[in-house]
Amino acid sequence: MKHGTVRKLPPPVARDADDRELLLQVVSYYNETLKQSPEAMKYLESRGLKSPEIIDRFRLGFANRTLGYRLPAKNRAAGAEMRGRLQTLGILRESGHEHFNGSLVIRSSIPPAT
Repeated sequence: MKHGTVRKLPPPVARDADDRELLLQVVSYYNETLKQSPEAMKYLESRGLKSPEIIDRFRLGFANRTLGYRLPAKNRAAGAEMRGRLQTLGILRESGHEHFNGSLVIRSSIPPAT
């Protein structure tokens, strides 16, 4: 039996989250991705947005294709379900790729829970 040497990171979104919470989790994931991306931070600086307070206040984020890699495999029930929900919410395309790949994302507002 083969075991991988790369440690699998937990998915950034919870399977049991409602749609509102799922969107908030994606926003948080993109926010952390931005903070860990030197090239995205450099871009923000070039646009005059250097303040960590601005990044946190407006929940600026960076979609860089990594969300799909952190989800369970699409051939698993949990992965297919999560991907389907993220597609319905407009985060993933039908192809499974992130809709906003390579984009700076800004949380405007997320509808209240119903």
